[in-house]
Amino acid sequence: MAKKLNRRSFLKGAVAAAVASQIKTPFHTHNPNYTLAASKLNIAAIGSGGKGNTDINGCNEENVVALCDVDYKNAAKTFAQFPNAKQYKDFRDMLDKHPEIDAVTISTPDHFHAYAADYAMRAGKHVYVQKPLTYSIGEARHLTLTARETGAITQMGNQGHSFNGVRDMCEIIWSGAIGDVTEAHIWTNRPVWPQGIDRPAEAHDVPETFDWDLWQGPAEHRPYNRAYLPFKWRGWKDYGAGALGDMACHIADPANWALKLSSVGPTSVQLLDSEGNNDETFPNKASMVYEFPARGDQPPIKLYWYDGGNLPPRPSDIPSDVELGEGNNGTLFVGTEGYATCDTYGDRPRVIAKGGKPKKYDTPEQIITRVQYKDKWKSPYIEWLNAIKTDQQPGSNFEYAGPFTEWVNMGNLSLSFPGEKLLWDAKTMTVTNNRKANKLVMRDYKNGYKLGKLAPIPKIG
Repeated sequence: MAKKLNRRSFLKGAVAAAVASQIKTPFHTHNPNYTLAASKLNIAAIGSGGKGNTDINGCNEENVVALCDVDYKNAAKTFAQFPNAKQYKDFRDMLDKHPEIDAVTISTPDHFHAYAADYAMRAGKHVYVQKPLTYSIGEARHLTLTARETGAITQMGNQGHSFNGVRDMCEIIWSGAIGDVTEAHIWTNRPVWPQGIDRPAEAHDVPETFDWDLWQGPAEHRPYNRAYLPFKWRGWKDYGAGALGDMACHIADPANWALKLSSVGPTSVQLLDSEGNNDETFPNKASMVYEFPARGDQPPIKLYWYDGGNLPPRPSDIPSDVELGEGNNGTLFVGTEGYATCDTYGDRPRVIAKGGKPKKYDTPEQIITRVQYKDKWKSPYIEWLNAIKTDQQPGSNFEYAGPFTEWVNMGNLSLSFPGEKLLWDAKTMTVTNNRKANKLVMRDYKNGYKLGKLAPIPKIG
């Protein structure tokens, strides 16, 4: 049975119902002028080195009471910054021994996100989870439902969602400045770590400060090799989610929000090409296409993803000296009356007329409340912390981030079936034309790890 968050955690009993009502219109109206309450939250970190250092420092105006990392050497900088925080290697010990913890940041490798977040929410904690929200499609649905069941205040770490640019981009699209959007093209220069390689045969000695078995967690265990760490785990299919997992929740966020893609989910995904794709690692480069049905007054759309330096074809009427995105990362919206493009986090949104010149248009009415704070990069953390204190949900809460991550991870599913168009039913989470693909929708947990049992509540959609 999941533990309901209590008054000490700044929640009221009606929050779970409020969260459940937001699947179509998640909370995006947080008051940016809100002043932090005098009472401080007790915060802990699950994953304290690397990105974990950034995440817990985003909460450094609160009481940081405990820090967890499987590698004390990697976390040494963070430990030194918060000398009064208790130190742990196993986050389950940390949460069990510190009932005073209100909320946790989760900055583990991708394969541990779902288990850690599920465990923390069921222990009565609010959670901030790095992108991608989960390693697999099924885990994303599970976390959405767990958050709804427990009433946790949640946020995925796609920080651009809290910035002004993505909100400007949404309002441009919604204003009709480029007409009906029929295509979106999204590209990244990732991976910038090794992929397209085989599993190493050699076993290296595990560093004394590092618990390798605990780090592997629910993945199938293998001998330690330096090829997996510290940053290179992203490329290995047992641990990371490749270029899509690293960047899609950033770069695809303007398209997901503006085009309301996760309100329905895709109907299909197809791998178009790849280089270096194998059973151990993600490919060096790949491109794929998703199809989404009509959403309200928005027409059906094809969304193309390109990674590894692949770029979308430049529309013939956009001159080569007109920058799309920020060069090697970005988004291009193709509309019936023009184009729109923006950078990685939705920054620098701009409109291009048919013919390639900047298009004149009336600045849209600002209908999304801005939450960007003086320190732009601290905005998603403050938004989440303020939301906890005001019993609200921040913008990238799991009702938004869960369905978003589901369709992002469909792209990785397509890697196992080159050239085959996988037909998807988002409501039932079923690939309707491929039984083998269905077996990959949910991660197969190993070594005794299990997600909590969900209450019998309706599925999303």
